[in-house]
Amino acid sequence: MSEARRSTSSFYRPRSTWMKRTKREWKPLEDRSCTDLPWLLLFTLFCLGMCGICGFTIVTGGAARLVFGYDSYGNTCGQRNKAIEGVRLSGLDHTDRKYVFFLDPCNIDIIQRKIKSMALCVSQCPTEKLSTYYDLKRFAMMNGSELCSYELPGHKYPQLLERFDKCPKLPVPESKALPVFNRCTPVDISCYAKFAEAVVTFVSDNSMLNRLIAGVAASKEIIVGLCLLALVLSMILMVVIRYISAVLVWILTALLVLGSLGCTSILWWLYIDYKMKMNETVSKDLKEAEEASGDIKTTKGHAQSLLIYAVSATVFTGILLLLMLFMRKRMALTIALFHVAGKVFIHLPLLALQPFCTFLALSLFWVYWILVLLFLGTSGEMGNPEKNEDTGLVEFRLSGALQYMTWYHAVGLIWISEFILACQQMTVAGAVVTYYFTRDKTKLPVMPILSSVLRLVRYHLGTVAKGSFIITLVKIPRLILMYIHNQLKGKENVCARCMLKTCICCLWCLEKCLNYLNQNAYAATAINSTSFCTSARDAFMILVENALRVATINTVGDFVLFLGKILIVTSTAFVGVLALNYQKEYTEWVLPLIIVCLFAFLVAHCFLSIFEIVVDVLFLCFAIDTKYNNGTRGREFYMDKTLMEFVENSRRSMAIEERGRSKRARPKEEVELTEVKAMAPGTSSA
Repeated sequence: MSEARRSTSSFYRPRSTWMKRTKREWKPLEDRSCTDLPWLLLFTLFCLGMCGICGFTIVTGGAARLVFGYDSYGNTCGQRNKAIEGVRLSGLDHTDRKYVFFLDPCNIDIIQRKIKSMALCVSQCPTEKLSTYYDLKRFAMMNGSELCSYELPGHKYPQLLERFDKCPKLPVPESKALPVFNRCTPVDISCYAKFAEAVVTFVSDNSMLNRLIAGVAASKEIIVGLCLLALVLSMILMVVIRYISAVLVWILTALLVLGSLGCTSILWWLYIDYKMKMNETVSKDLKEAEEASGDIKTTKGHAQSLLIYAVSATVFTGILLLLMLFMRKRMALTIALFHVAGKVFIHLPLLALQPFCTFLALSLFWVYWILVLLFLGTSGEMGNPEKNEDTGLVEFRLSGALQYMTWYHAVGLIWISEFILACQQMTVAGAVVTYYFTRDKTKLPVMPILSSVLRLVRYHLGTVAKGSFIITLVKIPRLILMYIHNQLKGKENVCARCMLKTCICCLWCLEKCLNYLNQNAYAATAINSTSFCTSARDAFMILVENALRVATINTVGDFVLFLGKILIVTSTAFVGVLALNYQKEYTEWVLPLIIVCLFAFLVAHCFLSIFEIVVDVLFLCFAIDTKYNNGTRGREFYMDKTLMEFVENSRRSMAIEERGRSKRARPKEEVELTEVKAMAPGTSSA
């Protein structure tokens, strides 16, 4: 029998041991290994495909056509060209003709945003205003630069009948060549006023536009100074916000509660007022009541609407008060996390440079992407040069394999942009995790940000590639639906429009949720060096266990950060008004102030977004710390003193609640004990 028991216990023991081993053991910063290598390989192959497209455009001449320019017959300026089948005047030698000249540079297509004019390759841009065809002839004879179509001889310009169609529109303005791109551009840009008016739709006359532009030009030094001020204020706020977060949180709470109570009271007061008016009207004699029957119906309708609004506001206020009652203790955690986040920026000052690095990386990639896209539009024979039957000009159109390359290139824009943003999140998470789980802050790495970047490059690029690809899979359908919605605007029925907007909204919400989960997954990877899916699952379980805390931090914290953005914008605008008022010659303030406020909000958003990432990573670290450690010997907390105080206060309040429950339960136990003692003699006698 004992042997059977031993065998049975030995049979069940491995299962319990296996169950214990499958439970995640968080070992911060102990082991490092490469994660999601297949996804890194896939992302590398995708980037090689993007580079292949760029190389293809350079080899097939797309880059040369864009940089050097081409005429309306498909010839690249400054080069010897090959003839295009079926296109007259193609295949010319333009070695000496390096500049693109438009016969009518002011003929701009507002919708397509391009110049609708014949283009020629010339050896020199017109350096003076040419008012007659004799001036064109003189310019051609003196400089050897013929400004009419190639088949027209320069010495016969004034006599030819074709001069009205194939020579530039008179008068020809003075032009200068653009650097690098070699396009002849009019020195006087007044001919682009129509285009400017179309872009700036709120301007009704040119005088207003001129005043606004003059105001910006005159106050450019002040604009630059205010932009720098917004930058400095944003950096200061990230450090100072830990001191004012408590005040902001409680002010927010008080305003929210008082505002809800005030709105509810006003709605009930309006409802009672309408009811009293309606009762006074009904109490009048019958004739007056019949005459005022329409007013009675209107007043009754208003009263019913106000009743619905008042009841809804009352329900909302009641729910809000209950939430505030249950979440009041958790607001202390938000304040503590903000306080610690401020300390993080003091110990890791290079975190403030993350927005600059990310912006620089995104800008460089976007410039590269736009250039390659333009190269694709003019790529060699595959660019499909076609003759436009209406204008007789040659146009390069995307067809065949180039269309698929363009779609591939578009997907690359989204995936690589998300990859760069994800690298920022992983870098910040790695630095914050290193700060949190280092007990002695004096033993932090010399440059924690650089160490985090090196860990990312060495171990976790595959995880970042996978997370950014998931966001791309959600973003692409949303963008396609938005494009369809814009194309069908005014043509689709109400049901289709509602369905499209619903799908777009759902995909947007899904994208935001995945972004938040990805950010926490990157933090879990930085802690435990696990793959993306494992990290996402572990982070999700931690967040679910702390759902109320997450809700409090996201709602209260986001609003506090929003107030910080508003504070930076209003402070910058206030200083701008004082500066512009001091300089009396600046008569137009509107556009300079709008530019400054937009830049201030953008800068504040970039910097405080980094602060928000820091707070979220700190919360995940705190949740893991409190779950697997209890402060005893061998299981000491990693957390900061501020968070330790929060934990101690929470324990004290829980102990007080436990003592209260035990006191309430004690009288009942004493009564039951008395009844048992009273029954005891009878039982013994029996």
